[in-house]
Amino acid sequence: MNHTSYTVLTRDQIAERAAQDIPDGAYVNLGIGLPTKIAKYLPDDKDVFLHSENGLLAFGPPPAKGEEDPELINAGKEYVTMLDGGSFFHHGDSFAMMRGGHIDICVLGAFQVAANGDLANWSTGAPDAIPAVGGAMDLAVGAKKVFVMTNHTTKTGDPKIVSKLTYPVTGKNCVDRIYTDLCVIDVTDKGLAVTEMVDGLSFADLQALTGATLIDATNSK
Repeated sequence: MNHTSYTVLTRDQIAERAAQDIPDGAYVNLGIGLPTKIAKYLPDDKDVFLHSENGLLAFGPPPAKGEEDPELINAGKEYVTMLDGGSFFHHGDSFAMMRGGHIDICVLGAFQVAANGDLANWSTGAPDAIPAVGGAMDLAVGAKKVFVMTNHTTKTGDPKIVSKLTYPVTGKNCVDRIYTDLCVIDVTDKGLAVTEMVDGLSFADLQALTGATLIDATNSK
């Protein structure tokens, strides 16, 4: 989408950017929805072990069209492939990995992220909303690092990054980094530090689209 002076990142571009920050050898859980796109953009020269709540470890990108296996899906019911050495296990064991602190990074979507790192990603309180938080709660608390991928605002222009959550909480003080279609933000003890912005976007414009105070850290890299 083009604006007067800047171009918003596509969903795939957000995923591609987030994939760059996943280190070699990491055990990573990709949340349902936008985060699953990261699997397509992990570089071949890195060994990244993808984990899914339904009991998969070391799965790869989506299969080519016509090569889908209906018994090989992730927790979001999307087709996946398995890498050499990949394994299958009971979802009880899968949750033990999550709750036991064995996942290095989880990447989740969000309805809202608060300035202190609180995350809301399972319900907006709407009557027809999904009735339970699911595995996101375990991931938000159990993973060593939590990355969030989301559009910067809702379709109606309301900020998703806010001073305090107004939606039901998934996890408190758990988010470490936020990737949006406009910027990358680190959640720090001092506040929300913007480390990258799309070309042509001013810090003042970004702040105006955000419901919490931001810190301009784009020159500190």
